[in-house]
Amino acid sequence: MTVSKTARCFLYLLPLLLASACGSGGGSGGAQTQNTGGSGAANGGGLGDCAIFPPDNPWNRDVSQDPVDPNSDDYIAHMNGDSENLHPDFGSNPDYGIPYTTVKGDQPKVPVSFSEADESDPGPYPIPPDAPVEAGSDRHVLVLDTDNCILYEIFAAEYVGPGWEAFSGAIFNLNSNTLRPDTWTSADAAGLPILPGLVRYDEAVTQGEIRHALRFTVASTQRAFIHPATHQAGDTTDPDAPPMGLRVRLKADFDTSGFTGASRVILEALKKYGMFVADNGSDWFISGATDARWDDEDLEQLKTVPGNAFEVVQTGSLHY
Repeated sequence: MTVSKTARCFLYLLPLLLASACGSGGGSGGAQTQNTGGSGAANGGGLGDCAIFPPDNPWNRDVSQDPVDPNSDDYIAHMNGDSENLHPDFGSNPDYGIPYTTVKGDQPKVPVSFSEADESDPGPYPIPPDAPVEAGSDRHVLVLDTDNCILYEIFAAEYVGPGWEAFSGAIFNLNSNTLRPDTWTSADAAGLPILPGLVRYDEAVTQGEIRHALRFTVASTQRAFIHPATHQAGDTTDPDAPPMGLRVRLKADFDTSGFTGASRVILEALKKYGMFVADNGSDWFISGATDARWDDEDLEQLKTVPGNAFEVVQTGSLHY
């Protein structure tokens, strides 16, 4: 069955509605289990022998010297930057964060049927029957084939043996900078991949460095997108509302000297690489991978960083 654009936007907004009803949560829920990954490739926060996209990919680009967007103050105000703080939407609790798993190139591929088939990459996908599924309504499944460096992601996933059913899905070649077709979704509202934008334990703690942009959610988005995003799921035409793919960075003069551990690493990455508006959800909720090893007390430091400590980077033109 094909789902209308209106229905799709409702599905993307559903996590926010549920979060409001329950008094917590951002654009993402939790997970069952999670692969902790390998030592990483040489650039872009890789996993195993796979770099997460080429060095010149937007996700891996240093934007610390890029000009500030002329509309930065209005964008930040629309995202409630004067009243809302950064919030880690992940931690040691398995009910938060987005899980992922890795497989080898010989992992059997299984059929996947999509409700939004016209904007999804057709299967089969190498998703194991016990792949970790994000808790909550989004139910993302992320699988990285580390032999071929191909990323498979699906949204609203349900295992229906021998394969899976999902609302939408996308396949990304991590050796390529090719974007999805304009106006196409992915497993993410912005048409972006999810895994490249997660805060991962192996980077933030084990390696002590994050070398790529992150992803975050906001409550209200414009009906437009900026590349590398390829899809909008907005609720307004207000030019001050952030479009999908809007990139913000932590201001260079924000003092991080009092922060410690993973929080300090995350903030330094946000100064250099920034983060993309990737989904509808609670304002300033930053996404991370599910991992029981997270130190929640350490991550609490992020909640002291106000939204107005960020500025919008001028990165491209609007697409509708």
